[in-house]
Amino acid sequence: MASTGPLVVFFICVIGIFTICNAQDLTLDHYKKTCPSVEAVVKEETARIMAAAPTLAAPLLRMHFHDCFVRGCDGSVLLNSTRNNPAEKDSIPNQSLRGYGSIDRVKSAVEKKCPGIVSCADIVALVARDATLRLKGPFWPVPLGRRDGNVSNSTEALFNLPPPFFNITQLIASFQSLGLTTKDLVVLSGSHTIGTSHCSSFSSRLYNFTGRGDSDPALDSNYATRLRGKCIPNDQTTLVEMDPGSFKTFDETYYTLVAKRRGLFTSDSALLENPETRAYVLKQATTKGSTFLQDFADSMVKMGKIGVLTGNQGEIRKTCALVN
Repeated sequence: MASTGPLVVFFICVIGIFTICNAQDLTLDHYKKTCPSVEAVVKEETARIMAAAPTLAAPLLRMHFHDCFVRGCDGSVLLNSTRNNPAEKDSIPNQSLRGYGSIDRVKSAVEKKCPGIVSCADIVALVARDATLRLKGPFWPVPLGRRDGNVSNSTEALFNLPPPFFNITQLIASFQSLGLTTKDLVVLSGSHTIGTSHCSSFSSRLYNFTGRGDSDPALDSNYATRLRGKCIPNDQTTLVEMDPGSFKTFDETYYTLVAKRRGLFTSDSALLENPETRAYVLKQATTKGSTFLQDFADSMVKMGKIGVLTGNQGEIRKTCALVN
C-alpha cells in the first residue's frame, strides 16, 4: 500500500486540490538573494500611489481576489486580450476593475532594481497587502515565489468569479472549490468594508424584486429607500459606498451593516442565511471586530496560495500585460 502514496497525492492534485500543491514552494525569503529589496520597493511605490489616489486601495485588493479565483494567483488578470482571445480583464466581472496602471508602475520600479526576477503575480499580492495597510487594514506576511501564467480567458473569469447575486449555497461551493472554507468566505467578504460599487451590481434588489414593484425583503427598507435615491433604474455609472461613512477605512463596520440587513449585495445579505457565517457576522458586529483583522490576514495568506505556479512553471513577465 505504501507504494500508492505518491500516486494518490498526484491524483488529488490533478482532480481539484491543485490549489495547494505548489503552495509549499512559496517562501517569505524567496527573493533574499536575487532581489532583497523587493518588499521595500513595492511598499514605497504603493505608498506614493495611495497618497495620490487613496480610492485605489479597494480596487487593488479586489484585483488580487479576481486574479486568484481564476487559474490561481498567476497574474492572468493582468494580461491584455489578443485578436483571437478575449482575456480575463475584458470579462464582464472585471470590466470595473481599476489599478492596472498602478501594478505596471510598481513593476517598473521593481524592474529597475531587479530586472527579470520578480513576477507580476507576486507584485499583485504585495500591492494588495500594502494598499490595505494604507487604509488601516492588517499586515499579513506574503509568501513569494509565484510565477506568471501565460493563459487568460474571459469565459473562465465569467464562470469562476462569484457574482454579487450569489446565494449562500453558491458562495460556499465557489470558495470550497478553491480550497477555502466557509469561515474564509465570511472573513474575506469583510473586504467590502472599503471601496465603492456601481449601482448595476445591486439595483435588482431595489426595483421590482419579485415582479410586484418591491425591493428585496432581505434588505432593510429604509436603506433600500436611501439607495433608490442614489440609483435610478438601469443606472450603469453611479458609484455607491459599500460601507457608508467608513469606506476609506478598513474596519469591522461592514459586519455591523450586514447584521442590520444593510449589506449592499445579495452576497452580503446571504451571510445571515448560514449558521456559521451568521454567527461570525454577529460576533464581529457585537465585539467591534475582535478577531476580524487577524482572521482577514490569515485568510489572505491562504487565498494567496491558490493554484500558484512555481519552479519552472509559467514565466517572469517583463511587462505585466503581455506574455514574453
